[in-house]
Amino acid sequence: MFVAQKSSDDPTVQAFAPPMDFLSRVMRRLRHEQITRSFSPYRLSRPKGYERFSDDRSPHGGTLARQLPACDLINLRSIAGFVAHEAFFTRLSRRIPVVWTLDDMNPLTGGCHFDDSCGRFAEGCGACPQLGSADPNDLSHRIWQRKRRLFGRIDPSRLHIVATNRWMERLVRQSPLLSRFPVTVIPYGLDTDTFLPRPKIAARLLLGVPQDAFVILFVAHAVDLRRKGLPLLAEALREPIGDDILLISVGNGVPDLNFPVPTKHMNKVDNDWGLSCIYSAADIFVCPSLQDNLPNTVMEAMACGTPVVAFDAGGIPDMVRPEITGLLASSGDTQALRAGIAHLHRDRTKRAAMGENSRTIALQEYSLEVQARRYAQLYQATLQQTVCISFPEAKSELSATL
Repeated sequence: MFVAQKSSDDPTVQAFAPPMDFLSRVMRRLRHEQITRSFSPYRLSRPKGYERFSDDRSPHGGTLARQLPACDLINLRSIAGFVAHEAFFTRLSRRIPVVWTLDDMNPLTGGCHFDDSCGRFAEGCGACPQLGSADPNDLSHRIWQRKRRLFGRIDPSRLHIVATNRWMERLVRQSPLLSRFPVTVIPYGLDTDTFLPRPKIAARLLLGVPQDAFVILFVAHAVDLRRKGLPLLAEALREPIGDDILLISVGNGVPDLNFPVPTKHMNKVDNDWGLSCIYSAADIFVCPSLQDNLPNTVMEAMACGTPVVAFDAGGIPDMVRPEITGLLASSGDTQALRAGIAHLHRDRTKRAAMGENSRTIALQEYSLEVQARRYAQLYQATLQQTVCISFPEAKSELSATL
């Protein structure tokens, strides 16, 4: 692994070390100021509630590509702000194929990481709502154009896109930037030996949750993110469902909402064992996201045997299968979301069946072992294709080696 910042003592993880000689520091400062100037016109116009907006450039320029460890294949993940797209791809050896896993929409947009369903990524961006801009030639359009020129020069055999769900796969195929590259769907994986059903009585004792409550759980990295939809869950709970309802929310920040039901908020929990206890203490997990990739929270709830009620948004329908692992409501329809919650509140037998199905599907489709096997197959096929294209005479030797 080659990372921006290293947080472990794992010797197989190598951190980027920015060169500290005088010329390198000057160039890094100039690149940083150039990017900052590009963003400055939108400093006051950006609406609140949106997440970060990222440039395709980086202060590091081409220095990062020069530090890459020797490798046969590169798998990119979240590189926004770290990797300068143009410098990276133009300095990379043509013999090294790249697999790019899309953790969000940023690679195919003019800067946003989720487009809030504006759809401008398919037309070149510009007049970006997330910049508060009405200018068709704004920063989002200029970033999009730079990406188009770059990706248009890359041989399709050198870059393979991994979408974590069918929704992201559809976006890639719609994208003028990335549609010319092959795409494979490989979902995320999680540790199903840690995220597993814990005894509900014990989990509730540990958390101080009443045993007779109907516990609705909401988890997000930050509870006030507009895209995660907590206000919509509050709206869904306005009408009475039962006098035993307890809502538990987990994540950074404090919900600034007037909930009509008793609530218990916990700050972000970084301990996976503790998280598995929280999921196990819940009767249902609710995911009211308006746009999401393949939320780890849904996968974690399923692995812990907790059924899910969610909006039909992003990659969520890949996991939440109606009447099997949970219930879906049309995106933004709070009445349908409330109906799903109320339905599972009434039907304990159905909740139990959905919980068992969720655990089974998590083991079959979302374990780390399954994810690793899928990537290994993709790496092998990509390497074989790349070598055969570059060195046709090596085909038989490669096949024997593999």
